[in-house]
Amino acid sequence: MTPNRPYLLRAFYEWIVDNDCTPYLVVDATFPQTKVPQQFVQNGQIVLNLAPSAVAQMQMGNEVISCSARFGGHPFALYIPVKAVLAIYAKENGAGTVFTLDEDEEFPDEQDTEPAPEASPVTTKKPAKGSHLKVIK
Repeated sequence: MTPNRPYLLRAFYEWIVDNDCTPYLVVDATFPQTKVPQQFVQNGQIVLNLAPSAVAQMQMGNEVISCSARFGGHPFALYIPVKAVLAIYAKENGAGTVFTLDEDEEFPDEQDTEPAPEASPVTTKKPAKGSHLKVIK
């Protein structure tokens, strides 16, 4: 079977937006081919606000998530391989999911997958100790 991660990402994204919450994506910025503004990367990760009002031309495919966003007032084309996504959650209440490595997935240099708890629109802050995410299965 094909990997379920892209389907789960789209479902969680839609669920978060439908509930008038802000979808945050935690991304492994060191994953090959990932294009995010490096000045906002902390500990190899970046937290992105993917609210419809914060991004343009968003496409969530089975292999890649792409969109454009503004960072510090400057436009940036984001390119995020689906395998680089560590978590998706709602800013307002932490509801979402953390993705684990499947046996058939090969991630170079595994990173700590504890996401940053919160970030301002399409930027990141330092990760806090512990997590406030609720895992929903």
